[in-house]
Amino acid sequence: MLREINDRAAIDALLSAGPLTRADLEEVIGLSKPATAQLLTRLEQDGVVVKAGVRGGGRGPRAQLWAVDGKLATVAAVDLTTHGADFAIADVTGAILAEHRVPLPAEGAVEVFAEAAEHAALAAGVPLTGLSLMVIGAQGAFDPNTGHLAPASAPHLPSWSGFDLPERLAARLGIEVTVENDVNLVALQEMAVGRARGLRNFALVWLDEGVGGAVVVDGRLLRGATGGGGEIDWMRVPDPAVADTGTPKEGARFGNLVDYPAIRKLAAAYGIEATDGTEAVRLAMESEVDGFVGDLAARVAVGVAGIVSLVDPEVVLLCGAVSRVAGEPFAAAVAERLHRLVVPRTPVGVTAIGGNAVRAGALRSALASVREAEFGLGDHHTPVLHGPFSPVAVPPSPTAGL
Repeated sequence: MLREINDRAAIDALLSAGPLTRADLEEVIGLSKPATAQLLTRLEQDGVVVKAGVRGGGRGPRAQLWAVDGKLATVAAVDLTTHGADFAIADVTGAILAEHRVPLPAEGAVEVFAEAAEHAALAAGVPLTGLSLMVIGAQGAFDPNTGHLAPASAPHLPSWSGFDLPERLAARLGIEVTVENDVNLVALQEMAVGRARGLRNFALVWLDEGVGGAVVVDGRLLRGATGGGGEIDWMRVPDPAVADTGTPKEGARFGNLVDYPAIRKLAAAYGIEATDGTEAVRLAMESEVDGFVGDLAARVAVGVAGIVSLVDPEVVLLCGAVSRVAGEPFAAAVAERLHRLVVPRTPVGVTAIGGNAVRAGALRSALASVREAEFGLGDHHTPVLHGPFSPVAVPPSPTAGL
């Protein structure tokens, strides 16, 4: 048992830090020189680690580097949107082997998706059926009990509604497939490498072409009974904007107050003409149109207030294209208006992660699942997304050096 614990600690260190020398590994896991050498020999014989070149520099012989054999498993991560699918294929170490983007048609999207997945896998040098797992981030509430995307939350993805999505894709692709809400995956990435690292309770609000949210309570994603946890798009809220845009003041769908069409309409009321929501926000921030920024911040705050009142998070993080353009000054404006509405003085900020955070979160989740299956390793930042009610908080790795 002690040998197994030490093996796991060594594998975890190599996956986290990349190739290490025996001396590096000895220091990280706290074993003696002979014990570490025996451990590496054992893992090499088992096909888990391989020699990965040498480290030069300094006097004396160059040190042998060791790494986990990436060929042990290969995974796929996909960001599925109204515009198409963005694939990444990676080996078990997390090294990206191939990337592929493809637009998806309104009809026959599943077949086009399958052909794109095969193309991405072959570009990575593996057959499609050689993938251990595919994790897909989709825009909408995914019900793990039925395998369906809720039509009300994903009207923009009609080709993907009305059937058990993971089951159909698994049958077509010949591999295991997991589907997760896109903003939930962004939250996982934020927990691992962003501003939510080390936090147990936080909320994420996605402001983009569409609107979404994710809530983490005590280190666990709040999915809800049918996968609708965090789906703030349909939350009914009053419109606190000063400008009259024709929205009923007594109440509207939150998504209809802060999505791209709503932002453009609000901007037009202040004399700002823009092609989309992000351009409207950028022009307003550059020209310092305070009325527009205040109205949009007030609208966001009204929606955020419901989350804060219910779960009292440590922080609310804004993400998505609108948040990136608006930045911290907008987050401060949201916080100021939020604090007029709720008792907690919850700070509001902007997420730190860039790039395709949905795909990055999907890859992190896929790797966590495969590493648990292959090595028995747990990542307390990342859920293993299997089954309808799988736990999100995975126990941390055993203490090294026992």
